[in-house]
Amino acid sequence: MDDVDSAGFGTGRADGRSFDDGPPLERVESVFTIYEIRTEGDQLLYYGDPRVHPEQALRELWPVFRRAGYELQLTTRYGEYVLVAEPVSVGIDGIPWTNIVLLLSTAISTLFVGALWWYPGLDPVANPVDIVHAWPFSLAILSVLGVHELGHYAMSRYHEVDASLPYFIPIPTIIGTMGAVIKLKGQMPDRKALFDIGVAGPLAGLVATVVVAVVGLHMPPVTVPESLVQEAESGGLRLGIPPMLELLATAVDQPMYTDDPTRNINPVVIGAWVGMFVTFLNLIPVGQLDGGHILRAMTGEFHETISALVPAALFALAAYLYYVGGYGAQTVFIWVFWGILAIVLASAGAARPVTDERLGTGRLIVGIVTFGLGLLCFMPVPIEILQ
Repeated sequence: MDDVDSAGFGTGRADGRSFDDGPPLERVESVFTIYEIRTEGDQLLYYGDPRVHPEQALRELWPVFRRAGYELQLTTRYGEYVLVAEPVSVGIDGIPWTNIVLLLSTAISTLFVGALWWYPGLDPVANPVDIVHAWPFSLAILSVLGVHELGHYAMSRYHEVDASLPYFIPIPTIIGTMGAVIKLKGQMPDRKALFDIGVAGPLAGLVATVVVAVVGLHMPPVTVPESLVQEAESGGLRLGIPPMLELLATAVDQPMYTDDPTRNINPVVIGAWVGMFVTFLNLIPVGQLDGGHILRAMTGEFHETISALVPAALFALAAYLYYVGGYGAQTVFIWVFWGILAIVLASAGAARPVTDERLGTGRLIVGIVTFGLGLLCFMPVPIEILQ
């Protein structure tokens, strides 16, 4: 660490950075009285006391530091207020090996699961080469998930919010993955940025999902051997059909083969099913989920009241399906799990923008339409466990 003139007006350097690179000290001291400044790595540290409420000081100084190329946080160290300014980086430094390895691993896991579950006659355990025949299924899954996350990433770059490339999660579930995520760093500038970044993922993902669904519905169905049908009826699973998929099938005049157990939709359509289910889950209006970001941007602090109702609604859905619908505990557990997860997310809270001004009418309409599209992706029983 380099100390810089304890009176607070010297110029220190660390990794080529200096206080000359930051905003004028006079502008900072109009809101925050400085009595010591230091450098720590490539960070600029200003010790002092806010002249106004700390949150107001941060709101006033954040855009000033942002224009100078720094992300700003106001924290306390050893009982003292400290402005921590860190250089903004919204690009990709070097080759993102972690993202690449996870993408390749997810491609392999979706190929394996696709061949095992969705292509009757293939046996990737006995013959690993069989997984290559499941490439349409794998490509469909990776496309809908990847486009969703890239929607977030592109809008993050537009608003100059530091974000990582997508991290895919390779787990051998029935679809071969637990989805993909991006990591947002730094603070959200305002409600517009929070809304745009939150809504971009679901809308971009839905565009990809519709394309995948239409392509898959036009591909030949899979023929299921009678022996496999009998096995499935005694211990398999059945996927629910979201209204959006039914509407698309009707629009392109392609049957879903729901009444013929020996004929199944093409596995590519399963990729669209994943896109719709992921869209609905992400639009649950709570915490750091996309729906939580959108709701926070649209309603401000009122989002806490709505988020508090979400876990109760999910538990009520699980109870209804179990006690009234007659579904087994394994089938309804998914909503119990998401009810618990919603409690955790709600307690963590949503992102808090630095500038908390209301959204315009246009964005409010887009938000309402987005939640409406999410409802078209809802399935009361997404996965039924047959016994």
